[in-house]
Amino acid sequence: MSVITYAMALIITISLLVAIHEYGHYIVARWCGIKVLRFSIGFGKPIWSRRAGPDQTEYCVSALPLGGYVKMLDDREGNVRDADYHRTFNAQPVWQRIAVLLAGPGFNFLFAIAAYWFIFSVGLPVTRPVVGEVMPETPAAQAGLQFNDVIADIGGKQIESWQLGIQVLVDELVDDAQVPLTIERADGSLHSMTLYASAETARLAEPGKLFEQLGFRPWSPRPIVGRVVDGSPAQAAGLQRGDRIVGVGDQPVAGWVQVVEKIRAGDGSPIALTLEREGEALQKMITPRIVGEGDQRVAQIGIETLDQTFPENLYGERKYGVIEALPFAVQQTLEKIGFTFEMFGRMLTGSVSTKNISGPISIAEYAGDSLQRGAISFLDLLISF
Repeated sequence: MSVITYAMALIITISLLVAIHEYGHYIVARWCGIKVLRFSIGFGKPIWSRRAGPDQTEYCVSALPLGGYVKMLDDREGNVRDADYHRTFNAQPVWQRIAVLLAGPGFNFLFAIAAYWFIFSVGLPVTRPVVGEVMPETPAAQAGLQFNDVIADIGGKQIESWQLGIQVLVDELVDDAQVPLTIERADGSLHSMTLYASAETARLAEPGKLFEQLGFRPWSPRPIVGRVVDGSPAQAAGLQRGDRIVGVGDQPVAGWVQVVEKIRAGDGSPIALTLEREGEALQKMITPRIVGEGDQRVAQIGIETLDQTFPENLYGERKYGVIEALPFAVQQTLEKIGFTFEMFGRMLTGSVSTKNISGPISIAEYAGDSLQRGAISFLDLLISF
């Protein structure tokens, strides 16, 4: 995705969240009889506005789209006619003023419940917690974790998806730098083990590198060549079955999907592949073959992954009936809020690095990627923020 697309995704995400938050202030103020002068998405000079309603409230979209506000009548900000004084914010009883102030976060809370209710009723796509590649001489390898293991529970809590698994994994990790696991092997046998992490890893000092520091990744085909197509650019360059691809161009790769994405995005120019073959590092220059027409043009080199068989039921769906979904929506919202406050508390005490607070660039990337995956993924992202 382009920088412009990511920027637009960021603006859409923040604007929707701001609109929900500010609508809470707005509607409760109206219910309390307070006169609302302006409802703005964004700050600065309005680029679009219109007046509506008996109070001729100004609704506008402003130039700086990273926030918003509701302006209410208040005699501390200017002269107010005697006839309108009873409709000023500061003239209302204390409990009403508190209600207006709390309405913003309150509407975000209600939105999260409603969104989860909808998601669970429609069906939330989930990925089973299947272990992918385990790197040697890492905490995961020392614990005995293996490729294709399914994580059944973490710290005694049953795990049905990576979405839940990551949250519980982080919670256990920062608590005492160790994670008790129960895993299920391909033959159906259950095994208990404990993953011991370094103090630095337990602090989550490197955002986005949790799995790398623990020494394993969620399941995806490994970047290992399984078949080289006859007459292909890969065969001409000398690639062989069993070669591990560790870099494409000047970028390291951790999984097969990354290899495919980077190769397919090429324009047919020669590209360097960095390989590992029987413990030896190699580099091969390959000129991809362009196939397809128009928007369907992609670069290919003629290799297939070694991992042709996906784990059974790798992808699933978390779905409940409309009535049954409501308590799960409330539970999920409360757990998300509790986890967020817990992480902030740990940041204040220094047990979790403050680097884990996502900046605008990270949020833009998350927003853009979730938009590409569809409405349910984007709605799930909005709840997370």
